[in-house]
Amino acid sequence: MMMLGILAVLEPIERPLTAILEWLHGSLGLSWAWSIVALTILVRMALVPLTVRQIHSMQSMQAHMPEMKAIQQRYKNDRQKKNEELMKFYRENKINPASSCLPILFQIPIFISLFFVLKGFEKDVLPDYPGSDLHWLGLVPNITDPANSHWSGYLLLALYAISQTASTLLMSQTMDKTQRTLMLILPIAFLFVVLNFPSGLVIYWVTTNLWTVGQGLVTRGLRPKKEPPPKRTSRTPPKEREEEPDDAQPLEAPRQQAPAQPRRVKRKKKRKAKR
Repeated sequence: MMMLGILAVLEPIERPLTAILEWLHGSLGLSWAWSIVALTILVRMALVPLTVRQIHSMQSMQAHMPEMKAIQQRYKNDRQKKNEELMKFYRENKINPASSCLPILFQIPIFISLFFVLKGFEKDVLPDYPGSDLHWLGLVPNITDPANSHWSGYLLLALYAISQTASTLLMSQTMDKTQRTLMLILPIAFLFVVLNFPSGLVIYWVTTNLWTVGQGLVTRGLRPKKEPPPKRTSRTPPKEREEEPDDAQPLEAPRQQAPAQPRRVKRKKKRKAKR
């Protein structure tokens, strides 16, 4: 019953995905595997507005990270007060932590729907396209077979692990050390689950990871760099002294020295000339 409920909920997503795959294959002449790659790119393009919000939110959180750490340190023994102060800080600085999760949340139902599309692919779609090629780059023998059914599938899984780790490194700059380490370990631990996924689903995952890597590199390139302080040389004028506050104690005036006495010069007496 639960499985039927999930299928009923995902059916509005499965139908458009199947229609797009058939259009990419039938109208553009792409193989089924490359159709999945193109489908992934179309999905990521549709999520660009959410991705932009995610990037802005992450950059804002990174800019305010010292203040956030100071709040966490100040209320480390009072979790409720710490959460209240953090939420207040988010509101005052217009930070939405949930924005960083929106693209992932929207991709999860698409990912699950594609899983069910590929599961019934040979029965529901392929009969209308006899002689279709299910291979990819000569490596994946069949996009509907599990990734661990052929040696080339393990190569695809290795590509998944590398791309997932790279995307995590680029998109976890605002996380603390513990969370970042956990996010780096998850792709390796998740390999045991991905083993039984259809190869076409792993292709979708690898493509979206590569998109995320490219997106992170572009974001880093567009981020304004902090200008280093100018190097001080012998010609650099000294910094002006800051003005003293009104309540500052005045410096003692230098003591006036007594005027120096004029120096007396002794004149030599002229000797009288001898007669």
